[in-house]
Amino acid sequence: MSQKLVTIERHIMETQRQFPHATGEFSALLYDIALAAKIIAREVNKAGLLDVSGVTGTTNVHGEEVQKLDEYADAVIRNAMDHTGRLSVMASEEHEDIIPIPEQYETGKYVFMFDPLDGSANIDANVSIGTIFSIYRKISDGPSGCMEDCLQPGADQLAAGYVIYGSSTMMVVTTGNGVHGFTLDPTVGEFLLSHKNIKIPKRGKIYSVNEGNFERWDDETRKYISYLKQNDPETNRPYSSRYIGSLVADFHRNLLYGGIFLYPADKKSPKGKLRLMYEANPLGLIVEKAGGYASSGDDRILDIEPESIHQRTPLIIGSYDDVKEAEAFLRGKR
Repeated sequence: MSQKLVTIERHIMETQRQFPHATGEFSALLYDIALAAKIIAREVNKAGLLDVSGVTGTTNVHGEEVQKLDEYADAVIRNAMDHTGRLSVMASEEHEDIIPIPEQYETGKYVFMFDPLDGSANIDANVSIGTIFSIYRKISDGPSGCMEDCLQPGADQLAAGYVIYGSSTMMVVTTGNGVHGFTLDPTVGEFLLSHKNIKIPKRGKIYSVNEGNFERWDDETRKYISYLKQNDPETNRPYSSRYIGSLVADFHRNLLYGGIFLYPADKKSPKGKLRLMYEANPLGLIVEKAGGYASSGDDRILDIEPESIHQRTPLIIGSYDDVKEAEAFLRGKR
C-alpha cells in the first residue's frame, strides 16, 4: 500500500475545515510563506556556485554586517507577501522601521513579523540557517497597520514557524493546535508532512550555549552550566554540550531530541542579545505548543510586553523541566 502523502497545502486545508467560519485567508497566508521558503531554499542551496554569498559591505539596524543572502531573503519574503491583500503591515529584523503595505495594494487583517535569514553569518561555512516568522491579528483601527499592531506580546500570536535550510529544507509551524514539520521534496517541489504533532521531551540531555562567554556571565548562570557538567547518574548528568551557533539549528535539534538552549544576559549584553519579536516570541510559541517552555530567566517569554520592534531579551528555551530548573538557578533558588 502506498504511503499517504500530505502536502502542506492539504494539511492547511484540512485544518481549516475544523473552523466552519474560516474564510481561507489565513490558510492562504501560510501557503504564501511556504512559497517564499521554496525560493529562498533554491538560492541557499546554490550559494557557493553563484555570487550570492558573502557580505554586502553594509550594516543593518543592529550594527551587524549584512550578508547578500540576508538581503535576498528579505526581498523574497516582502515581495511574496505585500501584494496579496492579506497583510496590514510587516516588520523585519533587517529594517529599522515597520514595513507598510504599498499604497497600490489592498491591506488585510494580519501582521507579519520575520527574521529573513537567521544564522546568515554561517552561510559560507555551510552551516544550517533558517527563516523565522510569526503572525498576529491587526488590532489598530486605521485602514493600514501601524507600530501598535507590531508591538503585541508573544502570547497573542496566531501562528509561528521557521524554515531550516540544511541537509534538507524543513518548515515547522504551529497555528496553536500542535506543532507540525514539513520537509521539502525537491523532486516534486512540495513541502510534505514528515513530522506530525512534534512533542519535545519533558527533559533532555543536551545543553546549547556559547561557553566562550562564560567569564561574562553572572554567578548564577555559571553555577547552572557547571551543574550540568557534573557527573550524577541519578539526575541524568552530565549533559552533552551541543552548540552550532545558528539559533534555528540549535533549537530544531533540541525540539526533536530534548534539551535546553541558553543565550543569557552578560556583561557585554546586559539586556540579552536575541530579538524578542523575531526570534524569542515565535520560537517560544512553537516550543510551548510542543510541550516545552521559554523564559528570559525572569519572565515567561510570551508574557513580555514589547517596547520596540527590535527589543532584545535573554532566552532560555527547550524542554520544560530543564528550563524551569535553569530559572531556579538564575533566580538564586538552587
